[in-house]
Amino acid sequence: MPAQRRGATLVMACVGVFVAYLPVTTVSVSLPAIQRSLHASTAELAWVSDAFVLPMAALILTAGVFGDVHGRKKVFQAGLAFAAAGAAVALCSRSVQVLWVGQAFAGLGAAALLPTTLALISHAVPDRRERGKYVGLWATALLSALAVGPLIAGVTLNHVAWRWIYLLPVLACLIAMAVAARLVSDSRAPGARRLDWPGQITAALAISALVYGVIEGGAASFTDTPVVVSLIVALAGAVGFIVAERRSSSPMLDLSLFRSLAFTATALIATITFLGLIGFFFVLSLYFGLVQQLDTLAAGYRLFVLTLMSILVGIPAGRLMHRISARVLITSGLLVTAAALLSLTTVAADTSFGSLVWRLALLGAGLGAVITPMTATAVASVPHHLAGMASAGNNAFRQVGGALGPAVLGALLTTKATEALPGHLTKAGVPGPTADRIVSAVHSDGLGAVARMDLGSARGRALTAVSDAFLNGIHLCLIVATALVLLAALVGVVLLRRAPQHPTPSAAALTVDQERTLRAAAVPPPQTDRPAGHPAT
Repeated sequence: MPAQRRGATLVMACVGVFVAYLPVTTVSVSLPAIQRSLHASTAELAWVSDAFVLPMAALILTAGVFGDVHGRKKVFQAGLAFAAAGAAVALCSRSVQVLWVGQAFAGLGAAALLPTTLALISHAVPDRRERGKYVGLWATALLSALAVGPLIAGVTLNHVAWRWIYLLPVLACLIAMAVAARLVSDSRAPGARRLDWPGQITAALAISALVYGVIEGGAASFTDTPVVVSLIVALAGAVGFIVAERRSSSPMLDLSLFRSLAFTATALIATITFLGLIGFFFVLSLYFGLVQQLDTLAAGYRLFVLTLMSILVGIPAGRLMHRISARVLITSGLLVTAAALLSLTTVAADTSFGSLVWRLALLGAGLGAVITPMTATAVASVPHHLAGMASAGNNAFRQVGGALGPAVLGALLTTKATEALPGHLTKAGVPGPTADRIVSAVHSDGLGAVARMDLGSARGRALTAVSDAFLNGIHLCLIVATALVLLAALVGVVLLRRAPQHPTPSAAALTVDQERTLRAAAVPPPQTDRPAGHPAT
């Protein structure tokens, strides 16, 4: 490959993954502003996050296969187009429903960009040792998007409306599409890989129905007919997926992967951990905006501490994998994460930045110690010809957990805060008729409705009561998130006994392009002998 095309391919791969993940934190930290602007309930806000994550979780495996069959450059360009279209729709949105549509298109783009950007790097850099360096740059671009997203949102919202956080992704995607059209080389995977439509349809059905049922059940009741039907559909979709994959000659997710206890452990850990953590981020953003009344930039600084610490710890964690077993690294990181979450259960409305920052830094350190070993162990614990599928599968499980997080913890937050509100209104001295009107408004329109009500002299006391009720909900969510992370640690202790002692993160660098070749040739790939880092999401 000519040097110019190779350089352009590597740069575009980094740009692609950057714009794919930028909405994760820019939108998360902007949720309070979105809620105020669009008068959205907590359940509707959960759908703002999940509308992005759901398509990514449901389609990321298929997008990788589609690129292998029809060409990575085509899928890369399509991913940029979807990301740009989604950001443009969100930029013009005037209702939460339109914002959902924009977020869904952006999620489709992210699903296409994540596997194809790695595949483009793999094709552009055939040498496995050199490739590791560029995969590390790819991972840095991904983490940089997560780190700077809150700061970009904060600066933007200090000057203009929240919608303008979507302008940068539109411009970046359009420029990248123009450059990629001229300079990026296309590639396909050899072998007889085919799309697994039955598996894709049943997986998407199961994931979407499950998240819908959890969100709507938490907002209303789990005995409501639509919620019960959606949960039954989710179960049927999961059973259908298993049947489809067992019968498929070219499965989207080979179920033989689960014969490896280490892979099963990492799949469970990824799902459970990200359910707790992504749900926590959703709740944390509301705490900053609705309880502490911080502007978006101030909230962005706090989230930046968490993400930066995750990056700083993740780098040496990859190097330590040659000296410390994955079981020790992963379980230790999860225990640190649980301790950080537990320490946050004492936060109050007036908790200072200094008191909060060390807890967020500790949380980021625990997360950084988990992600790289978890992904590398998933890849190293299966036969080489299944390494690409294992890496993509582990990422898909993370996204499923991330989609369920805002749904589960958002439902818990709403339920607990609504239950606690009448008591706090009475304690604050809000008159009975006014308190009844507030409770009725909260039941119908969510906690954010109180700020829009004309409450006269009782307004200050009512908002204080809402803040206190919200804190009750946050503390419950933190306890649940802590329990989930401890459960993940227990899974690691029990199931990672037979994990590869020294899994190499650079194995993941071989997975996207070579896995299909190796499947056809049935030849094991050369062993890697140094870590190259692996992306975390």
